[in-house]
Amino acid sequence: MSAASADLGLAIVITTYTSYTMISRDLPKSLARVAEKPDVARETDYYLSKIGGIKTVDDFMADTRIYNYALKAHGLEDMAYAKAFIRKVLTEGVDGEKDFANQLSDPRYKSLVESLNFAAYGTTATSFDKAQKGVVDKFQRQTLEEEAGEENMGVRLALYFERTAPTIKSGMEILADDALSEVVRTTLSLPDEIIGADLDRQAKYIEDAIDIKDFQDPAKVGKFLERFTAMWEINNPSDNYDPLAPFNNPSSGISTDLLISINNLKLGGK
Repeated sequence: MSAASADLGLAIVITTYTSYTMISRDLPKSLARVAEKPDVARETDYYLSKIGGIKTVDDFMADTRIYNYALKAHGLEDMAYAKAFIRKVLTEGVDGEKDFANQLSDPRYKSLVESLNFAAYGTTATSFDKAQKGVVDKFQRQTLEEEAGEENMGVRLALYFERTAPTIKSGMEILADDALSEVVRTTLSLPDEIIGADLDRQAKYIEDAIDIKDFQDPAKVGKFLERFTAMWEINNPSDNYDPLAPFNNPSSGISTDLLISINNLKLGGK
């Protein structure tokens, strides 16, 4: 590699890492900028003006703007079409071990229920702060990450990992989320072939290579993501890479049993 090429590679790495840190280090300002965008402000105003009047799962499903806003806030925008599935998730709640959301490997569904817990609180579910400002905060963060991805998908992945890291408890949880898996595989320089390996073996390898408890420490997460941004640029040097793959893949964060469940459900949603 020539000196000029090496300098160019370094510049790209610095640009990716700097873009991520500029957003992350002044997150309130970054989120405020997103909140002020006309389209975001318009949908947020509508959500806040209407959500208090949503009293049942049926009400929620019937208002397309409310429904889409809440799903996007929880990173489930691509699942908006599966209304029967979402209805089942919300109807059963999360209080029981056998409730549908608790049986799924993807934690986003449980998070949706916790924000809009009709099963537990009935007609008062949307009166709580977590159903109002809590969902708005999630929507704005999700929008911020998507915006970052339009410029550099490595930045979006880093922001997503930073947000999610404190909730990670095991290697299997990483494998259940395509975006988290992408970050970890990239950072550890794991070959694509490992995706086809036994899941238990993959999870053990990840846990042997990484101390999962480190993800509770923001400083250690920062170091981890510093390496990720560098490795990302090395592994994705061309325009041939599909930057939205970790987020647009229909199975992103969704286990096989979940997909089978969708296919088996009667499409009775509105």
